[in-house]
This record gives sequence, C-alpha cells and structure tokens, in this order.
Amino acid sequence: MVITIVQIPRTGAKPDKTTSIAGASKSAPIYRDVEGLIRKDFLNGEHSGGGVYLWESRAAAEAWFNDDWWGWIEARFGARPTLIYFDHYLTVDNAKGEVRVDNVAVDIAAAAE
Repeated sequence: MVITIVQIPRTGAKPDKTTSIAGASKSAPIYRDVEGLIRKDFLNGEHSGGGVYLWESRAAAEAWFNDDWWGWIEARFGARPTLIYFDHYLTVDNAKGEVRVDNVAVDIAAAAE
C-alpha cells in the first residue's frame, strides 16, 4: 500500500473548523469512486490545507495524480501543491484495537515484549 500527502499552500488565514468541513464535504463525493483509493483524510493547517490518502498501490495513486489533477488543483486553489509518496506496511489502529500489516490484522503482542 502507499500513502500520499498533499499540501496546498495558502496565503490567507486558516479557515475555521465549520468552513473547513463545509469545503471538504463539497469535494468528498469526488473521492467515493476513485479506483484504488482506500481512504482520504482532509487536512487544515495554519499555512496549508491538503489531504492524506491511503492507496492500494502506487499505480493507483499515480493514475489519480495525473496532469489533469495538477491543473484542477491549481485552478481551484490558486497554488501548486506538493505531493509526497510513502510506502505503507503497518498500521496501529487503536479505534479498532488491532495492528495490521498490509491491511491484514496480525497479533504482534509477543514481539513487543
């Protein structure tokens, strides 16, 4: 799996939570049917917004982050984003009470002792 982090710089003030949720909610439906996308989390920082994406593969991520995407983001936000790729192998999910390797739950308690 692959994680990508997109940061879109902003020159204005950080939007408040309500404004940020409203903006993300408008674009969230776009991501429901993106092939290979497992999850997208929207980000709202002091100097940039963006997202963290979890992908089935790098090929799926690269298919999404194509020339059309770069143009769409630049037209929409008036700034060129940064995009970073990370290989992703292991997740600690405290909400589900599990550890996953390659998105499969594993018991690694013994290895931590």
